Amino acid sequence: MTLNQNITDTACDAAFTGKELHPWDFDPAVAELQGLLRAHGYTIRIIDADFGSLTEAAVRSFQKKYGLTINGVVGPQTWAALKSTVKPGTRVVRLGYSGSDVYELQGLLQVNGYEIDRTGIFDQKTKLAIKDFQQKHKLKDNGVVNSITWTLLRGGYPQPSPAKEPFRLQNFLKWR
Repeated sequence: MTLNQNITDTACDAAFTGKELHPWDFDPAVAELQGLLRAHGYTIRIIDADFGSLTEAAVRSFQKKYGLTINGVVGPQTWAALKSTVKPGTRVVRLGYSGSDVYELQGLLQVNGYEIDRTGIFDQKTKLAIKDFQQKHKLKDNGVVNSITWTLLRGGYPQPSPAKEPFRLQNFLKWR
């Protein structure tokens, strides 16, 4: 394995981790968590960086769905599951965010002629490329990738719909 491959592997591993978060934390990392949960179809009304009871319930449901330890704490396994399964374009991404969708974003930037590395981490180089892309397409050049920017990066193809929460048939069966 070459040194460059080692660096790339380390960067990709870093793209799927995050700070350990506990219920009632108030932290910018909670905002990323809430965006990921929303992208996975969980009802998160406001992305406010506050790990309240609704965020905790969504985390526990996600952990159950993916066969993780159900404790409401967002540690390495929960972060990895959230970030590796998020579909590109289902959340707003910005400086400091990471995951498979950021990796795809960087690939789309490469296709659009930008020379950036695909690390899965939204770094300063990614932000500068996004701002340039937004300026060229007469969008608000804030470096934040919303649904409009995703669509234009894809060449005009719309983003996929976020996953919906699982339908609970047993709630209807009890009325029989």
